[in-house]
Amino acid sequence: MLQNIRDKMQSQKWLTYLMLGTLALVFAAWGAYGIVDVGFGTTKYAAKVNGEEVSRAEVNELWQQQQPRLLQAFGGTITDAQRQQFQRQLLDDAVRTLATTQYANRIGFRVSDDQLSQAFRREPAFQVDGKFSLEAARSRLAAAGFTEAAYVNDLKRSLLVNQLLGSIGVSDFFTPAERKRVLALLDEERELRYLLLQPEGFAGTGPVDAAAIDAWYKAHAAEYTQPESVQLAYAELSLADVAAAVQVSDQQLHERYERDKATYIQPETRRASHILIAVDGATDDAKAAALARDLYARIKGGGDFSALAKQYSKDTASAAKGGDLDWATRDVYVKEFSDKLFAMKPGEVSEPVKTQFGYHIIRVDGVRAEAGRKFEEVRAELAATLRNELAVTQFGSRQDQLQERLERAGTTLEKLAQEFGMRRGEVQQFQRGAGGLPLGSDAELNHAVFSDAVLAQGRVGGPVQLGEDRITIFQVLKHRPAQLRPLEEVRATIIAAVERERGMKAALAAAEAAVAKLGAGESFDKVAAGLHVKAQPARFVGRGSPDLPVEIRDAVFAAARPVAGKPFRQAMQVEGGGVAVIEVTGSRVQPMSDNPELVKTRSERELQRYSRRNADGYVAEILKSARIRKNPQAFD
Repeated sequence: MLQNIRDKMQSQKWLTYLMLGTLALVFAAWGAYGIVDVGFGTTKYAAKVNGEEVSRAEVNELWQQQQPRLLQAFGGTITDAQRQQFQRQLLDDAVRTLATTQYANRIGFRVSDDQLSQAFRREPAFQVDGKFSLEAARSRLAAAGFTEAAYVNDLKRSLLVNQLLGSIGVSDFFTPAERKRVLALLDEERELRYLLLQPEGFAGTGPVDAAAIDAWYKAHAAEYTQPESVQLAYAELSLADVAAAVQVSDQQLHERYERDKATYIQPETRRASHILIAVDGATDDAKAAALARDLYARIKGGGDFSALAKQYSKDTASAAKGGDLDWATRDVYVKEFSDKLFAMKPGEVSEPVKTQFGYHIIRVDGVRAEAGRKFEEVRAELAATLRNELAVTQFGSRQDQLQERLERAGTTLEKLAQEFGMRRGEVQQFQRGAGGLPLGSDAELNHAVFSDAVLAQGRVGGPVQLGEDRITIFQVLKHRPAQLRPLEEVRATIIAAVERERGMKAALAAAEAAVAKLGAGESFDKVAAGLHVKAQPARFVGRGSPDLPVEIRDAVFAAARPVAGKPFRQAMQVEGGGVAVIEVTGSRVQPMSDNPELVKTRSERELQRYSRRNADGYVAEILKSARIRKNPQAFD
C-alpha cells in the first residue's frame, strides 16, 4: 500500500499498494507456501492467514488502482491470462504481508506511537517547503482516495516488518577471509567465445501446410481469442472541474481568516517572573499585603528579585526558578495579572497586584511582539482552501443529483452531460475484467458496464466513483462478445509462429551438433564457418558485462570454473529467439583494489544482498508454517 500511495502522491499517480517495500520477493503463485484450501462457497474474503482475513474489497481496490498502469504498459489491453497472473501476484503480496506481520507481532515486535508519528511526519509527500504539513498530508491522501486510518495502518505494518527483517540483517557479517573470497568471486573473469544462430536461417523445411496451421490454431486458441469488450461512451465530472467553477467572496475569506487567525498570527507573548504572597488560613489579607509591599520596597531598593522569590514566593513551581514563568500569551493568566503584565515595560517591576491567589509582584523579563501572516499574505491560500472545501460539498451534491436523475425514465447521456457540465469521451475497447483507458476498471465500474441494464437494455449506467475525485456515467455503443478471431485473420501470424518454432528447433539441433564437434576437437572457427556465421573472438568477461545476453552471462558463471584443456561448452536459447553456442576456456581474478573505501563499499553492498537472501528465506519459512486459504473467486 505504501509504495502505491507514494506513487500516486507524486504526480497524482502515486501507487501500487506495496505494503512491504523491503520484501521485494518473487514467490511462486497459488499454493507455493502453506496450506491452501480452495473449498469455498460465497465468501467475503480473498484469503485467510491463520484465521485472519484479507478482504475481497481490499484486494479488488488494489487491483483497480493497478489497472491503469497495466493497461498503459500493455498498449491499452491485457489478456485474460495476464489479468489472472497479476491478480494472483497481488493476492500473494497481501497474504505475504499479513503472514509476516502476524509473525512479527507473535514474537514480540512492536511499533510505538512515537515511531509511527515520526514515520508519518517524515513522509516526503507530506512536506511543504521542507516541513511536515498535516494539511498537505490530508489533502494528498484524499486526492489519492485513501483515508488517514488506512495509510497509518499500512505504515504501522511496514514498520513492524522492517523491524523484523532489520533484526535479521543485524546478525549478518563477513569475516575478513569471507570478504576476500566474495570479492574475488565478484572480480572473477572468464574467457568466453560464442556464436549466435537465428531461427530465420534454419526455417527452410518447406511451406507450412493447412494441417500445421489448423493444429497450431487449435493448440493456441487462447492467444487468438478476442476478450469480451464494449465501445463505451462516457461523461465524467471531476473535483478539479467543480473547483474551477467555484467563486469565493471577500466576506467568506475574511470570515475564515478570523476563524483560523490563531493559525496565521502568533499573539504577543511576554516572559515574566513573579513573587506570590498567598492569602490563606495562615496569612490573612492584611499581613499578605504588608509583606508584599515590604518585598516590593526591598526590590526597588536593589534587592535580588530571584533570591526573594525563592525565599518568599508560594508558587512552588516558579519559586525554585527565581520566580520565572517563561513565555506566555495574555490568555494564560487571570485577568488582573495579565492586565498589569501586558501594560508594563521590559525590566519594570510592578507594585503588588491582587488576584484570587493573593498578592503578586511582577517583573517583565522579555517581550515578543505579535507576529505572523496578515490577511493579504494568506488570501490566495485561503481562497484555495475554501474553494476546495466548497467544491467537495458541491461534488457530493452533484453525485446525489445525478443518481436521482438516472433513476428517472427517458434520461440520455448527452442531456446529463450538458446539465451537469460533464466532459464527454469514448473508450473504443473496454474489456470485461480489464477495463480500458482512461477510465481504468474498478470492480463496481466493470460490473456496471457489463450489467444487464447497461449491456442489454441500453440504459445509462452510473454514477460510479473513480477514486475520491472523479465520477462517471456511461452508455454502451457497441458490444463485442468474446470470440475466437477468424483463422484467415490470423493465418499470417500463425504461419510466422510455426516457421519460427521450426527454425528454433532446427537452430537448437544445429547448435547441439556444433557442441559435439567442438568436443571432438574441431576448432571453433571451423564450426562457425560450417554454420555460416561469424564467431565472436575469445575474450574475458565479468559477471556484470553489459554487452552479453543475460542467458549467456548466467550460464558462463553458473558452470564450474574451467581448467586447462577442459573447456565448458553449451548450446542454449537466448532472449529474442536466438540460439547460442558458448565455449568457456579459462578464468582469472583481477588484483583486489588497494582503495579501502572502495573495498568497504563493495563489501557492504554484497552483505546487503546476502541479508536480503536471508530475509527471503526467512519469510518463505514463515509462509510454509502459516495456514493459508485463498479464494479462487477473490476478484470476481
